[in-house]
Amino acid sequence: MSQNYTGSNSPLITTEPYKEFPANKYVESVSDGSRQVDESENNGGIEPFLNDETPPTLSVADAIAQMLESLGVSYAFGVAGGAMASLWGALSNSSIDVLNFRHEAGAAFAATEAYFANNRPTVVFTTAGPGITNALTGLFAARGEGAKVILLSACTSAPQRGRWAIQETSTYTLPSGGIFTPGALFNYAITIESAAQLPQIFRKLALAMAQPGGFVAHLSIPTAVQTSLVENISLPQLDVTPFPMTASKEAIAKSVELLSSGPFAIWVGFGARDAAEEIIELAEKTGAAVMCSPRGKGIFPEDHPQFVGVTGLGGHASVLTYMEQQPPLRTLVLGTRLGEPTSFWSSALVPKGGFVHVDIDPEVPGVAYPHVETFGVRSDIKAFVEELLQQLPDAPDSTTLSLPRPQQKAIESAPDVDYPVRPEVLMAAIQKIIVEDTDAVVMAECGNSFTWSTHLLQFSEANRYRVSTGVGAMGHAVTGVLGAALASNSKAVAIVGDGAMLMNNEISTAVKYKIPAIWIVLNDARYNMCHQGMKILGLKGADATMPPTNFAMIARGMGAEAIVVVRESDIEAALEQAIASNVPFLIDVVIDADRPAPSGGRNKSLAAQGIKSSAAKNTTNQVSFPMV
Repeated sequence: MSQNYTGSNSPLITTEPYKEFPANKYVESVSDGSRQVDESENNGGIEPFLNDETPPTLSVADAIAQMLESLGVSYAFGVAGGAMASLWGALSNSSIDVLNFRHEAGAAFAATEAYFANNRPTVVFTTAGPGITNALTGLFAARGEGAKVILLSACTSAPQRGRWAIQETSTYTLPSGGIFTPGALFNYAITIESAAQLPQIFRKLALAMAQPGGFVAHLSIPTAVQTSLVENISLPQLDVTPFPMTASKEAIAKSVELLSSGPFAIWVGFGARDAAEEIIELAEKTGAAVMCSPRGKGIFPEDHPQFVGVTGLGGHASVLTYMEQQPPLRTLVLGTRLGEPTSFWSSALVPKGGFVHVDIDPEVPGVAYPHVETFGVRSDIKAFVEELLQQLPDAPDSTTLSLPRPQQKAIESAPDVDYPVRPEVLMAAIQKIIVEDTDAVVMAECGNSFTWSTHLLQFSEANRYRVSTGVGAMGHAVTGVLGAALASNSKAVAIVGDGAMLMNNEISTAVKYKIPAIWIVLNDARYNMCHQGMKILGLKGADATMPPTNFAMIARGMGAEAIVVVRESDIEAALEQAIASNVPFLIDVVIDADRPAPSGGRNKSLAAQGIKSSAAKNTTNQVSFPMV
């Protein structure tokens, strides 16, 4: 699907672009179609596989670690345990960096964001039982976001299954369907009962890693199998150079015909993140207005005169103004599913002539708007736009209109008001100190952190802003920021709420590995999207408050640097201090909880889906239940 798009610049099991990693040099093609081993390298430790000289002391755990090295994996995130001790040891003695987290969900979120930071597959490792179930939310997010992540888990060995083993993991204790088999959660899942399965598993993983799109796999290895020996097994020698998925000539011709018949707009999604330059060229060539999904922020520069705004959650009213005042005949949709977070399924975003919808997943076009005329094209976004650039005519200068732009309310000058911090003032400082003065990746947690950040921050580069829309799990950015900082080898900043920070943070992990993560906590002692949303929808009686928390004290107690900000005049200095720090840093910002977040579209969508107001608790007209 669109969010699973990785583009054509992430080869695996080839000599490029990862030639600095020996594991990716293990075999090269020659002109006669045969294969030869690069003898100048030790091949990432997998030479025994290739030469059919497997030492009799090589264990399945060691072989799996070497297989992962050859797939280009450089980071493994997880929580260890006795059932997977052998596998943990094998990973730790490989070239893969192994990071021990405090919770498996946090490890999976970090693995997801590490993938997006460097386009290399990542590993999550867990022990049996709760190790697996704890990781599932993060892996659910990895699948929804379109990451390439491999889960390695331990499971109970066959002779002990059904005998109440410690943390027993078997069909006696867990459903096999969907966890140990392919389905909605895992693209590929298998339990390794024998070393003889490894060549076929390697082949499937290697081919999957070379395909465009995401891929989440689960290899479950019984404890006893991990230590069993590998004998006389060779990994297949595969030429799996990544390939772009290109549209047919007929699809390109039809797209050109439709888009040439009148003015069109471009709707950019996360799946187009590797086609930023081509999309800018297409927009300027044709004069098309450009809008983007929340996850697509920055792919098309938000300061460009043809950018009309972000759609969906935290989006801009300027998009609707454009659709009302200068409606296009059609919209070219590039790499977005147009789901609720992106469109709220609003009919106001539907042009008269419908959509030309391009995605690598053939099932995406037409799903969000089933009654709208849609011409679906299955293609790599970059390859498709390159074809359009060759065939679409330039727009006459006279057709270039003055387009509406995202308008931000001027921040009211209030010299006598310095406490608490208004969220819009905080965002303005983040824009100035972090977005404009650094190259740090900025992530926003779900909730009001998402809406404030998406609405007010502006990016002019792709891959600088990350949010999760499909799953939107609390704790994703709080913990994912470690993976982003680690894999990008630079600062990464998470804008998060206090609820998410309490749910699942990995400050201790960041301190242990000296990861330069920065947390900016919007501290309002509420689940404030819920609190404000319930109030707007007229729902009474529900409690979304929590006791005030001093997050700076907690962070310092774990070994990080931290500061509390209660006054607007102190924000910029705190941000500069965080950027200058060489260790994990947390800024605890006490914000005005009553400032309404820009999430009206979400509340309208909930109302449209049947959410209605309810009376407060009362003692009249109560339903009578039987006495039991």
